[in-house]
Amino acid sequence: MACLFFAANTLAQAEIMPNEERGGLLYSTHCSACHNSTIHWREKKLATDWTSLKAQVKLWQGYNQLGWSDEDIVDVTSYLNTHYYNFVSPEPHILIIKKS
Repeated sequence: MACLFFAANTLAQAEIMPNEERGGLLYSTHCSACHNSTIHWREKKLATDWTSLKAQVKLWQGYNQLGWSDEDIVDVTSYLNTHYYNFVSPEPHILIIKKS
């Protein structure tokens, strides 16, 4: 029984980890037509931390009527954060690994 609980707990944790590859695909499919990398480095950027970055992803996916789930929003936020911003995530289940 303990093994079953451990396995179920491990699977539940695995499901909430962001999928940056999927986030990158969503971003390149739905966002890169209007966004290029310079938008992430401009001086007056609206994303100043993890929370505001996630809010911007949620805002713009809603504006464009993409119907993304919370998981999709976290995936795209994680992708953008890893590749452009490197903010600290306040969400304990999200591990941010900076790519070299």
